[in-house]
Amino acid sequence: MYACKRLEKKRIKKRKGESMALNEKQILEKVNSQFVVNLAYAYETKDALCLVLTIMNGGDLKFHIYNMGNPGFEEERALFYAAEILCGLEDLHRENTVYRDLKPENILLDDYGHIRISDLGLAVKIPEGDLIRGRVGTVGYMAPEVLNNQRYGLSPDYWGLGCLIYEMIEGQSPFRGRKEKVKREEVDRRVLETEEVYSPKFSEEAKSICNMLLTKDSKQRLGCQEEGAAEVKRHPFFRNMNFKRLEAGMLDPPFVPDPRAVYCKDVLDIEQFSTVKGVNLDQTDDDFYSKFSTGSVPIPWQNEMIETECFKELNVFGPNGTLSPDLNRSQPPEPPKKGLFHRLFRRQHQNNSKSSPTPKTSCNHLVNSNHISSNSTGSS
Repeated sequence: MYACKRLEKKRIKKRKGESMALNEKQILEKVNSQFVVNLAYAYETKDALCLVLTIMNGGDLKFHIYNMGNPGFEEERALFYAAEILCGLEDLHRENTVYRDLKPENILLDDYGHIRISDLGLAVKIPEGDLIRGRVGTVGYMAPEVLNNQRYGLSPDYWGLGCLIYEMIEGQSPFRGRKEKVKREEVDRRVLETEEVYSPKFSEEAKSICNMLLTKDSKQRLGCQEEGAAEVKRHPFFRNMNFKRLEAGMLDPPFVPDPRAVYCKDVLDIEQFSTVKGVNLDQTDDDFYSKFSTGSVPIPWQNEMIETECFKELNVFGPNGTLSPDLNRSQPPEPPKKGLFHRLFRRQHQNNSKSSPTPKTSCNHLVNSNHISSNSTGSS
């Protein structure tokens, strides 16, 4: 089963989110990670753009942090999720893509309790050897360099990881109390100027990793050096985590969702989007949305085709890596290969020929008979 993420075209146009929608689709096409939702297909209808994605029935981390008993998790559970999130970030960073929107709502659980990063609308691919600038993200989770509109690389994701680990353990975000009514400007000021406070819920290792990930100077932040995620994995907080077994899917999650439960708001509380009025789609919009409806060949399926060698006969090259014979127009086409059916029919034809007299033999027989008959008549 899959989930279908439906993006209403008129709502996208009203919010000027065309490039964001297309960007998410293009990034998902290139990412192959068990810790990031995978794209199975993309298409459009008259009114919407649709992404067919990995189905995640276990709810999001925000629901589990705040609606399943006391706010927050035991450190062991928070550590497991943090490790899987780190692996997902590592896979994105391997494609030189910065996520930029790490928060509990965007971390989803599957049927078995494993997590995946979702909603890549704000993710962006960084040009090789370059930095980017952009004040995007969610209030309370944006890194100082993002708030200051400075140029950055992958550093905002490690800040976001620090915010997530803190919130999973403490039961509230590091710079805003739960249900606290505070203006955006005040939250931004706290991010830039104040230090987070640690309660007795934090072990020394948990406090240390949060403190190092929430370092305001990105150049000094954990994970922002050349080694990236590998540096974070070596922190004492993860000393008992076997990342190789985790990435191989050999570790059991600390929590497995009940298949009979619904891990979200009550159905009656889920907001219904109203119809968008005053927005009309024109030919320019149709041309743009046609770029979205290109389908998708999922990377896992591509890998399966390669491993099973089902197209091996098509992947033939000429000498020294030249074009394969079927693509080289300057050469006459090769005769088709004679397969099993050809050999079977040829054998059957040969057997039939042997069992019946040949026309040549019959003709010679008749000629010889006539010749003998005429000689006999002439002599008489």
